[in-house]
Parts: sequence; C-alpha cells; structure tokens
Amino acid sequence: MPRSVRGALLRRVPPRPAQPIHTVWISNAKPGRLHPGSILLSWKPGLGDGMDVSAHLGLTSGDVLLANWPGLHGDWTHVVHPTVYEVFGLHAALSVATDALRLANHLAAR
Repeated sequence: MPRSVRGALLRRVPPRPAQPIHTVWISNAKPGRLHPGSILLSWKPGLGDGMDVSAHLGLTSGDVLLANWPGLHGDWTHVVHPTVYEVFGLHAALSVATDALRLANHLAAR
C-alpha cells in the first residue's frame, strides 16, 4: 500500500471470490469518517513475510473495526471476500429496513 494512502475503499464486491474486488485508494490527506456502509481495507507487513489486513466499516455513529486478518500470505482476497461480501449485503438490507421504518413512522404520524 503506498505511504500516501489510508487504505482501499471497496466500491463493489462480486458474489464469487474468484472475481476481483473493485477498490479505490483513499488518501491520508483527509482522514475523515467513512460514509455509512463503506468498507475500508488497509494492510501492512506482518511478522515474517505475511500481511496484516484489517477492515473498517462506516456506520452513522462512526467507524468500527470489522475484522482483522493477521499474517496473510499470497493472494488474500479469497480470505477477505466472504466477510466483506456478507457485510455489504447486511448493510444494504438494514438500510432498506431503516428507510421502510422511517416511512411507516412518517405515514403513521400524518
């Protein structure tokens, strides 16, 4: 990971682990909070020749550590994929449910 970046923001996670995860670099220049539902991957050299990978999830209340994968070797996307794919789906479902609840409350208040 280049020194000038904070990590890679996941843009799209395909359903199959063999497909590439689409990302965009996030600069260190503006280390603000993540947009709700966003996942930021970052990595650094670990012990030996492995990589320590972490994922942070943006929520409305702030960013939270989603997962840590210490000491990964080689192409580690197949290890990270299941977690980030499921979290994207869960966040999308919760967003729809939250919007539906807000609408129901709004209509009930009329």
